[in-house]
Amino acid sequence: MATATTHGARDHARAQHGTRTETMPVVPASDWPAAVPGTPVWAETVAGGKYTHRVLARGAELRLTDLAGDACAHLLLYVDGRPWERLNTADTVKVQWNAYLGADRLLLSDQGRVLASVVADGSGRHDALCGTSTLVRNTERYGDGSPQSPSPAGRELLKLAAAKNGLGPRDLPPSLSFFQGVEVRADGALDFTGSAGPGASVTLRAEQDLTVLIANVPHPLDPRSDYVCTPLEVLAWRARPTAPGDQLWDATPEGRRAFLNTLDFLTARGLA
Repeated sequence: MATATTHGARDHARAQHGTRTETMPVVPASDWPAAVPGTPVWAETVAGGKYTHRVLARGAELRLTDLAGDACAHLLLYVDGRPWERLNTADTVKVQWNAYLGADRLLLSDQGRVLASVVADGSGRHDALCGTSTLVRNTERYGDGSPQSPSPAGRELLKLAAAKNGLGPRDLPPSLSFFQGVEVRADGALDFTGSAGPGASVTLRAEQDLTVLIANVPHPLDPRSDYVCTPLEVLAWRARPTAPGDQLWDATPEGRRAFLNTLDFLTARGLA
């Protein structure tokens, strides 16, 4: 089909209606071909070297899946409408006395409140220490790290996702990453442990209304000389937040206090 004219370009564009590709958002999410545990609100497959973002309501569950074994989801979370309360990786590690992400871990803000909880983990290969890749680092390693290049840096993609939610570069704290593991040796050095393999997934629960930013790019410690990153499946559905009496609520004293801080904050504003 000729696209040299405006009419030809229009006809070509309209002919793509209904086309499905390997990596794309599904709109509406209810058209996702596979069943999920609740009413779907987000369904997307993010290519390697790309990003996505969405606002999720409190209680929604978000499942990330490493489809081919080389995805790496770099995640940032913000309280929707109050972006100054955001994911704090240092407090997430420090308050819970644990540097390793996994099931029953909480993702915390610097206000001592829970942003999200990890309700299931089939990977065990994650990182709360290194953050994401940068323009300078990727330019040194791959020759370019700009967003439109073949090797975009995670921070550059997160800047774009942030801008689409009214945020700027100064609003980007260190991120968490899922599906590429890092371990700390006895001497303090970091070992890159790589992927758990194709099909691994992790499920998060939003404990407040959240703005979610995700960049799917290679981990900064990935030793391979090539830029390797495969598609990431992103699915979210309606569910309910963690509540008093739930096992996770009382799993640790620190976690219980963080949930109480969150409930106190939401109750005062008529949100819980």
